[in-house]
Amino acid sequence: TLSAVGSFVGGTISIVGLMAVGPLLADAMLSVGPAAEFVLMLTALIVVSVVSSSPPVKTLAMIVLGLALGTVGMDQLTAYPRFTFGSLDLTDGLNFVALSIGLFGVSEILLNLDEAAPEVPKAPKLRDMLPTGQEIREAAPAVLRGSGVGFLFGLVPGVSHIISTFVSYAIEKKISKTPEKFGHGAVAGVAGPETANNATTGASMIPLLVLGIPAIPATAILLSALLIHGVQPGPLLMSEHPQVFWGLIASLYLGNAILVVLNLPLVGIFVTLLRTPMGVLAPLVLVICLIGVFSLKGSPLDLTILFAAGVVGYLLRKFSYDVAPLLLAFVLGDRMELSFRRALTISDDDWWVFVQGPAARVFLVVLALIGGLQLAAMLLGWRRTGAAA
Repeated sequence: TLSAVGSFVGGTISIVGLMAVGPLLADAMLSVGPAAEFVLMLTALIVVSVVSSSPPVKTLAMIVLGLALGTVGMDQLTAYPRFTFGSLDLTDGLNFVALSIGLFGVSEILLNLDEAAPEVPKAPKLRDMLPTGQEIREAAPAVLRGSGVGFLFGLVPGVSHIISTFVSYAIEKKISKTPEKFGHGAVAGVAGPETANNATTGASMIPLLVLGIPAIPATAILLSALLIHGVQPGPLLMSEHPQVFWGLIASLYLGNAILVVLNLPLVGIFVTLLRTPMGVLAPLVLVICLIGVFSLKGSPLDLTILFAAGVVGYLLRKFSYDVAPLLLAFVLGDRMELSFRRALTISDDDWWVFVQGPAARVFLVVLALIGGLQLAAMLLGWRRTGAAA
């Protein structure tokens, strides 16, 4: 119950933040040139390499692979086909929907089939989920802190809700007077992270809608849906498609309210769905994936991409590679290349253009800070390893 209410509060705060920050950030981005835009997207990829759950080397490999896959298709400036191997279907590049569903959906199916059968959960009774007054008093400050943590982390591209959840949990345990209860059902340890989880998801809409940068895999899927309908997220979204922007905010409010209303009485049904054997559930989900991908263009190549991405994603995740940076790099690859080449064309091949202008300098400062913090963390880790040895 507290988790559901905390998620509602965190989601609502993040939506209000989207309404407040979105228009201001969009106006600021309209004055940003291609050089600053390139530095911004480069910063996003660097942030991903720092906060990813995989080691930096593995994350860098995923980013390079994503950028490489993004070069497939027609060159945006010269209209010259690249890595199409004579296939007309590849002139538009790899299908983003097929790639993303394969990397996350099909690979998840394969991973679940590869694991042992999970324990069948039991449906709880409603009266057992109602909180006491003491639990409410303990959860209230944790919910507020989790909302702030989740919102801030949601603004950073590449930061998943998992990271904000762990950070919120660490904060609650650090400031708690009874840290020994954490891991054994502490109220603050449940309410805070759950709130941060939902707040991050809502705040991640800001980079997507205002900057056109999907911050998490969920917004990457939403990006594909918007592109399918001819809507390009970015600074001009609110002026060109205001009904999409404000309609999406309204749907977030509505979905947030419906979530908390349905969460409690239908929890028994949700648990029943979890009892469905994976041997039955996996084929159904796979068929839905196939229908969804094939219905876009009716291209058999998209199905090939779907299965290939699923197998590759399964192998990568099996060996502890985070595939989210790959997808983010794939999405940003075209725009990064276009901004990079436009900046050099406008500046007559002057490379100093990437450090000129206030916006580019701000992004470079952020980039330097991130790099410095990462280097300091690596040096600290080496010192601890040496001391332990």
